[in-house]
Amino acid sequence: MDPLATALKVSASGLAAQSQRLRVVSENMANAQSTGNAPGAAPYQRKTISFEAALDRASGGSMVEVDRIGRDKSAFPVEYMPGHEAADENGYVRMPNVNVLIEMADAREANRSYEANLQVIRQARDLISMTIELLRSPT
Repeated sequence: MDPLATALKVSASGLAAQSQRLRVVSENMANAQSTGNAPGAAPYQRKTISFEAALDRASGGSMVEVDRIGRDKSAFPVEYMPGHEAADENGYVRMPNVNVLIEMADAREANRSYEANLQVIRQARDLISMTIELLRSPT
């Protein structure tokens, strides 16, 4: 297979993976304050995403795929909020195990990876266009 086409496929798989990563991060950030709605109920549990390399046999390129979307098993922090509907008998509410700073850093990293893959696609597209122009030119 053409190396430029392979570069396009590899970058497209990277775009899809980082897009999925941004969705998971966005969901985590949106639920950073989502507690349970009954005393002792579990709050939102942070989602995690992991990737794996996958060989595309047609092109020989190493693609990236989402391996799995899991749950962060870290402990839920507790806050004293005696009037909250999810407060236990002592007035404590279990909060989601989402750290917004970590999510923002993860979103920034995913965004940069997305932009890098997009730049590879632009470069490959430009090289393909230049090749077509060279083939059209009378010699």
